[in-house]
Amino acid sequence: MNGIAALGILLALVATATAAGLVWRATTGRARSTRRADTVRAAEVGASAFGERATLLQFSTEFCAPCAATARVLGAAAHDEEGVAHVNVDLTERPDLARRFAVLQTPTTLVLDGTGVVRARIGGAARPADVRGTLDRILGSDHVTA
Repeated sequence: MNGIAALGILLALVATATAAGLVWRATTGRARSTRRADTVRAAEVGASAFGERATLLQFSTEFCAPCAATARVLGAAAHDEEGVAHVNVDLTERPDLARRFAVLQTPTTLVLDGTGVVRARIGGAARPADVRGTLDRILGSDHVTA
């Protein structure tokens, strides 16, 4: 292989890796609506109760760096909205939940409505604007800020 061909292959690899990184960065931390209407009960995840209007169910691990920042974002959103709760589940203590909810990265957040139905999923560090937009959509007309 000559030098020009090797340089072409190297540039193609760099371009592919850059494109993949940009796509990953653009999609991580964004709320996606779920197609499957899975219902979660508070007792299933070790919580005493969920929010009466919505719940931000965060799956994290002890050594996850972005999990603490996500907990702050979700906690602030729950504090600002009446009837919304933030529940954090440590997957090192509950690996069965990682399998059940197909959690492949931490943090992962499930946004539940008042009946416990999963309405959205956020993979990666949650973005405040996405969390608030998702809550606005779920809470709809009965939207009340605390």
